[in-house]
Amino acid sequence: MSGSVSGIGKGIRKAEVSLKWDPSPMGQPDVDLDLVAAAYRHTDPHGEPVYVVHFDSRSPDGTITLHRDSRDGKGFGWDEVMTLELDRLAGEFDRVVVGAVVQQGTVGRTFAQVPQARYRVAEGYATLTEEDFAEVGGARAATLCEFVRAGSRWEFRPAVRGFQDPEGFPRIMGAAAGG
Repeated sequence: MSGSVSGIGKGIRKAEVSLKWDPSPMGQPDVDLDLVAAAYRHTDPHGEPVYVVHFDSRSPDGTITLHRDSRDGKGFGWDEVMTLELDRLAGEFDRVVVGAVVQQGTVGRTFAQVPQARYRVAEGYATLTEEDFAEVGGARAATLCEFVRAGSRWEFRPAVRGFQDPEGFPRIMGAAAGG
């Protein structure tokens, strides 16, 4: 779905990206998924990100914030929640890419090995997309979506691509193709 659900011509103003998954079975190491967002200048929309937001961080101007960070998938509802206040983002930024990483710890895992993993992108009460990770089940990191400035408004674009290198993912998640 592209465009706006908040009214004619307003675009996406404030979005929320969420992850949820079930805890590991008894006796197995915990599973930890993390949301990651990267902001790109209009002069280099597919290059190195200007900044990356993930666990224990937020954007320098406070427009992208991780509100919930689960390390084990225990709890009710969505385990990780990130808010993107796109209408407050500086004019130099034309693209924000959001993704997820399977933290590897001592056990290398892919999305297919994370019980009941799902993501949702919403604007207010409107769900823009909600999916599982089947499309990138063999990956260890994945982009989920991007928000692109089109004139004075922000548009949502699904952008599901799998990557194998969770450590290098933040540097390359905005590339034109997956890795």
